[in-house]
Amino acid sequence: MHRVVVLAVDKVFPFELGIAGRILGAARGPADERLYEVITCSPDGSPVTTSADFALMVEHGPEALETADTLVIPPFVWDPVDEDVLDLPVGIFAMLRPGTRVVSICTAAVLLAAAGLLDGRLATTHWQEAERCQRLFPNVKWDADVLFVDDGDVLTSAGVAAGVDLCMHILRRDHGSAVANRAARYCVTPPWRDGGQAQYIERPVPSQSTAATAATRAWVLQRLDRPLPLTELAGHARMSVRTFSRRFRQEVGMSPGDWLIRQRVELARHLLETSDLSIDRIARRAGFGTAASLRQHMHTTLGVSPLAYRRTFRASDG
Repeated sequence: MHRVVVLAVDKVFPFELGIAGRILGAARGPADERLYEVITCSPDGSPVTTSADFALMVEHGPEALETADTLVIPPFVWDPVDEDVLDLPVGIFAMLRPGTRVVSICTAAVLLAAAGLLDGRLATTHWQEAERCQRLFPNVKWDADVLFVDDGDVLTSAGVAAGVDLCMHILRRDHGSAVANRAARYCVTPPWRDGGQAQYIERPVPSQSTAATAATRAWVLQRLDRPLPLTELAGHARMSVRTFSRRFRQEVGMSPGDWLIRQRVELARHLLETSDLSIDRIARRAGFGTAASLRQHMHTTLGVSPLAYRRTFRASDG
């Protein structure tokens, strides 16, 4: 069983501390077997303080790091005048076995940066800390505009809910979409948000009375295999094209066309992972029409071809 060790440091945020245990701990295989063992440790085996008004007892000390297949470090309150925490990585990462996957959530990326693990790599953290991180660690390619970054053996995420997205991504990468979707349903969370999605969009949340495109979005998801011009979508919502486009962007954060492409790419991903359909048939089922169009959109969205994507998941399944 894959062992995930979560390292809790002082002033840890309790919500993020529990993300790996909840998401990866919910993953089950074909025979309902657990796929991950998630344990928590502290740097010295002592209780840790939190960002809230309580402290936490943990069952394991630093010896647990030697057994990790994946190390997850949740964020902590990083005081502007307190850089002592950056001395911590010297001993932490020396205890890991070669090949251990390292994951940070939010501000915990600074520990990876302080250890030199992010030098020359693309990484992210909470947008509010990006400027300070860039100043302290100029050798890291910080990107504050994404939810998470997967750089193979080192993965970093933005704040709070982006840690959920990253753990769902890890689960999907390790075991495919079927396992990830089951875990997401159990945890009542979206199974996938693209890591390249913006961290936040400054727009008002629409009230229930103005959330007028939801029914049309649900209608579209049942008809992805057919042409869906904007005029037809607006007609279904009983709006003018201009009003529909404005409402859609307010409610979803992107244009109807961009959203439709994302849904079609997601359907194509699912079919590539779970079926033996040809690329041509998947292209038609997902509404792209031709294999060439599917290849173009998958390369633009994911950076890989349909065949390469399928090979990756078939290798994972094997």
